[in-house]
Amino acid sequence: MDVFDYIIIGAGSAGCVLANRLSKNSKNKVLLLEAGGKDTYPWIHIPVGYYKTMHNPKTDWCFKTEPDENLNGRSINYPRGKTLGGSSSINGLLYIRGQARDYDIWRQQGNQGWGWDDVLPYFIKSEDQEQGKNKYHGINGPLSVSNIRIKLDILDQFRNAAEEMGIPKINDFNTGDNFGCDYFQVTEKNGLRCSTAVAYLNPAKKRSNLKVEVKAHVKQINFDGKKAIGISYWKNDELITVKANKEVILSAGSIGSPHILQTSGIGDEKKLKDLGVPVIHHNASIGKNLQDHLMLRPVYKVKNIKTLNKTINSFFGKMMIGMEFVFLRRGVMTMGASQLCGFAKSDESRETPNLQFHVQPISTDRLGGANLHNFNAFTPTVANIRPTSRGEVYITSKDSRDYPKIKMNYLSTDEDRQVSAAGIRLVRKIIFESETFKKYEPEEFRPGINNQSDDEIIQAASEHAQTIFHPVGTCKMGNDRNSVVSDKLKVHDLENLRVVDASIMPNITSGNTNAPTIMIAEKAADLIIADQ
Repeated sequence: MDVFDYIIIGAGSAGCVLANRLSKNSKNKVLLLEAGGKDTYPWIHIPVGYYKTMHNPKTDWCFKTEPDENLNGRSINYPRGKTLGGSSSINGLLYIRGQARDYDIWRQQGNQGWGWDDVLPYFIKSEDQEQGKNKYHGINGPLSVSNIRIKLDILDQFRNAAEEMGIPKINDFNTGDNFGCDYFQVTEKNGLRCSTAVAYLNPAKKRSNLKVEVKAHVKQINFDGKKAIGISYWKNDELITVKANKEVILSAGSIGSPHILQTSGIGDEKKLKDLGVPVIHHNASIGKNLQDHLMLRPVYKVKNIKTLNKTINSFFGKMMIGMEFVFLRRGVMTMGASQLCGFAKSDESRETPNLQFHVQPISTDRLGGANLHNFNAFTPTVANIRPTSRGEVYITSKDSRDYPKIKMNYLSTDEDRQVSAAGIRLVRKIIFESETFKKYEPEEFRPGINNQSDDEIIQAASEHAQTIFHPVGTCKMGNDRNSVVSDKLKVHDLENLRVVDASIMPNITSGNTNAPTIMIAEKAADLIIADQ
């Protein structure tokens, strides 16, 4: 039986960071396991390739949510990365840290060392910032953070219109205060995706003390009493067991980490027994507290200004797009999932922004699975970034190869429905009340201007609502009875077992979650090293 000091389950946004940082000390023998394959699929590395990697079983687990009554009974696709780099290899590349208040709330909940001032150094440590070094940004970290490489008039005009409505133009979303409108920065280097596999794992792969296994599907964590002593995993239908001298670290994400804990006998005792899973430890909170950002996707037709719909729909347009990328490494093929971002308040009583815009110079009926419309239109998506709705991830079988159930419960609170409807109204205000847009004769194609009440707006918008792929919270950090890990990310009442990924967030951050997940792993590495 092979023996390692640290076994890391999941080579995603967090796992690749940990593999690099823990293997830096040659005395640490580290095993990194990834259930997916290598990141050799070319579309992974082309930024706009997320259209080819999401919903693709080569690179995506292709989960689906349970039918959601608040989405008119719809089940939606729920992409999660299935390759080295995990979801950082298939995501929209958008770099947003969230608000200082997000982390200060974590600290106020009793999680010592997780306030904004505590975590900022780890954001800086991870970053190689194109705009240079200052008190908020670093330049020597592994993760390349770059300006977008495309310029479109429709985006400039939305930014101008938002300013008319009191949403100021700003130059940096990542200082702890993100109120305003600006262009996204993206995790790219020279026009190519900079996943955590590229940033962290590639520089470390040749270390003799780091072993990376792909297509290695974990069966269970093994215990001696309450102490994690190793894992068993399938590799080419062979069941392999390995031992951990120091720690087993779960970095399988907000779907995968509670799934593996439950199939290993850690979860709700009654539910585990009903499925024939031997119980190691009872904690009914595992898999609960699931949070996500739901994006409503209004579409506006415009005149007298171009969007990308017709360009991308034409053969000549596609050819020019390809040439621009090949020869200049800029343009459409370097685009992240959105280009322009805005943070605003649903009402003035809010202390900080609770809405986020992702403005896209395209429109389609179904994101990632349908052709673009054949008319000029754009999509100013809007999301409630502090949702109060909570979902759950739970197993239906003792076999970890069987998919868990993902129940989101989107829009299940009155507050979430009110805030989401307010978001649509704010978009309408920007489009229809600004002087900027009058010359473009905007028309609301979806959800339809005839929908005016909260219920009408939500029902119509729910037909095309989608996840922004930000699941968090299913292994909640805290010291209360509803938590799973401590502020040192150790699983409560168990030894030698930590969870390090977005699942530990007690509350979702106010924006995109990849940068915070990388930060969590950077901080966790220091916590782990301090315990050596």
